[in-house]
Amino acid sequence: MQMASLAGQAVLVTGASGFIGSHLCRRLVTLGGEVHAVSRKPHGDDGGVRWMQADVCEISDVRAIMRTIRPDVVFHLASHVMGSPALEHVLPTFHANLESTVNLLTAVAETGCKRIILTGSLAEPEAEKGERFPSAPYAAAKWAGSGYGRMFHALYGVPAVLARVFMVYGPEQRDATKLIPYVTLSLLREKAPQIASGARLVDWIYVGDVVEGFIALATTPGIEGATLELGSGELVPIREIVRKLEALAGSHASASFGALADRPLEPVRVADVGHTQATIGWTPRTGLDAGLRQTVQWYREHVHEFE
Repeated sequence: MQMASLAGQAVLVTGASGFIGSHLCRRLVTLGGEVHAVSRKPHGDDGGVRWMQADVCEISDVRAIMRTIRPDVVFHLASHVMGSPALEHVLPTFHANLESTVNLLTAVAETGCKRIILTGSLAEPEAEKGERFPSAPYAAAKWAGSGYGRMFHALYGVPAVLARVFMVYGPEQRDATKLIPYVTLSLLREKAPQIASGARLVDWIYVGDVVEGFIALATTPGIEGATLELGSGELVPIREIVRKLEALAGSHASASFGALADRPLEPVRVADVGHTQATIGWTPRTGLDAGLRQTVQWYREHVHEFE
């Protein structure tokens, strides 16, 4: 499939200091992109990435960014990543996930770009499966953001592509509340991770594969308006993941299953990787065992940073 090049292109990444965003920025630099990263906190330029301090929840900031950079490609990864159904997450997910998306789409409609990639979620409800409402504020905000992306493409010609991203894991995930970092760090400290039943089935995808998927979404011609899924295409129960982490960590501690309650209405999704491969030529390359091994090794080397 004919692919465009990102070499010499001005690329804007929101959420650039986050887990996926930091991996993506480094990869974009190796491809010769002129990488501009947005953060709410001051951040000095490093590794070929040019940082801007701004809040994408503020439309004035977003418009100023677009006028200054005039990006060819935009990756929108800024997000409040918390899947809990707790009321306290309603407003943070609304502002960080939905308001920021509408702001960016509006600014792109006004200024223009060649491609904007929005980050959707496996948690978005699927009406064709009888799901009538989202299972959490995060899912609701991502669902609405995807709807706005499709609307801006249909009504205003915004070259939006939606990436429906499944459960991403890998080195450098610094949110220790997430399952794999939490379990791994607990085991390396010889503490028993407190887990729910572990029965939930999840499509796990390595961060490096997700980054390559984003690159393909940015460079494959003629896919504007499409929604494509980035996952492994396989379901693995949380209990199995935890057992694999126990073996890799070599800990004397073991997980305490059933210590926490299962979240209600957790969706079970498997990515349609066949459709994604046929459309953009992408398929995941990192197997689960290899990905977990690299992940545990990184936490072993950096465990002191989480004290």
